[in-house]
Order: sequence, then C-alpha cells, then structure tokens
Amino acid sequence: MSERQDEAIVLRTWPFQEADLLVSLFTRHQGRVKGVARHAMRSRRRFGGALEPMTYVRANWAEKPRQELVRLNSFEILWSPLREPVDYARSAALSVVAEVLESALPEQAPEDDVFRLALTTIERMQVGEVWLPVTYFLLWVTRLLGWMPDLSSCAVCGESLRGKGFFYSPARDGATCVVHRGSGSVEVGAESSALAVRIFQQPIAVLAQEAFPKARAVDLRRFAVTALERHLEDRLLSARVLARL
Repeated sequence: MSERQDEAIVLRTWPFQEADLLVSLFTRHQGRVKGVARHAMRSRRRFGGALEPMTYVRANWAEKPRQELVRLNSFEILWSPLREPVDYARSAALSVVAEVLESALPEQAPEDDVFRLALTTIERMQVGEVWLPVTYFLLWVTRLLGWMPDLSSCAVCGESLRGKGFFYSPARDGATCVVHRGSGSVEVGAESSALAVRIFQQPIAVLAQEAFPKARAVDLRRFAVTALERHLEDRLLSARVLARL
C-alpha cells in the first residue's frame, strides 16, 4: 500500500456502506480519483467540512495496486466555498464546474491546466458575480478538452468571422458564416463572439473590471454548453438549472 498527498478539489460525495462516504476528487497531479472516507457520516474529526463539494483541500490517501477505490485518510481545507455567502446562483454555478469535471475527465488522467482553471474560476464565483466566471470556465474548459471549434473562420468557406457573429449546429462541430449556416443552426452575436476572443486572450482579473450581468453572453454560454453536451453525449443538468435563473 502506498501513501499519497496532493492538492484536490472535492467534486461529489455519495453514501457508501453504513457511515462511509464515496468521494470523487480532482487532484492536481493524479487527475480524478475516487475513494472511501471511512465513518465520515459519523465522525467529523478527520474531514470536518472538507467534504463539501468544490472545497479545495490537501488530501491524504492510501492506495493498493489493482484496486479502483483509494482509502481517504484526512483532508486539510485550503479554501472553502462556505467561507463566503452562498445563494442559489452561486451554488448552481459551482455545481456547473463540478458536473463538467466529473463528467468530462477520465480517472487517473492528470490535467494541470484544467485544475488551475477550475481553481481560478471557483474562487471568483461570489454572490452577485457568477456570470463572468462560469462563462470563462465553460469556454476555456471546452478549449482545453479539445472540443472548441475554430471561431476565427467559417468551417465551410473559410471566410473570416472576426468582428462578426457566427452560427453553430447542436448536431455537429464547427462555426459557420450566415451564408453557410445549416438547418437548425443557432446564432452567437458579434458582441459575444468578440468576448470569446478576449476570454482566450486576457486573464479573468482583467475581464472582471467590467460589468457582467446575467444577460451578457447568454448565447456564448449556450454555445459552450452545447459543445460540451455533444461530446459528453449527455445533458449538463446543472448548466440548465443555472440558465433558468
């Protein structure tokens, strides 16, 4: 049995055998890991509030060869979403990050860029300030996973889309111009398209200097969620809940 320690983000927990909890972690150096927190539902001594979803922890665990589940020993909280006020919109936005990471990342596959993205965005999600971080996360995670199409030119004719909006289909990859949009295509406006370019060029701290109400970039968030759902072949329920707020 080998002992390990790593930074991690708690994604999800489930009841597991009497007072145990099954925990899904996204670790910095080992990727997504699942483990059992023994007696976590009875005693808070080793884990305390560290098992709340989207808590950033230093995790200690033990693993045996050829065993799928590790044994979680203790967590040290490095940052908790419960340290700041929580409302429904902030809770839903944090759930979007957790669901995407849980659904999109295979187990035992390190993704340091995705880890740093997740950490940056969840720490930015505060009451009244969730729409920029969730937009930033959805665009960037789609790109880091290799699922973001080229938004600079039409996938059919090659015409530049710079300074213009674009169209996309829920059924296939690629951004197109107005002339070559297919049946059932959805439009992303010129303002949102320009914002996507800025998101890929500027840090979130720079973008955060601007007002970012819910109504801004609705079409851009819908585009990113559609791209993610197409590749995951499943619906992101938390993203749909957030969109209805």
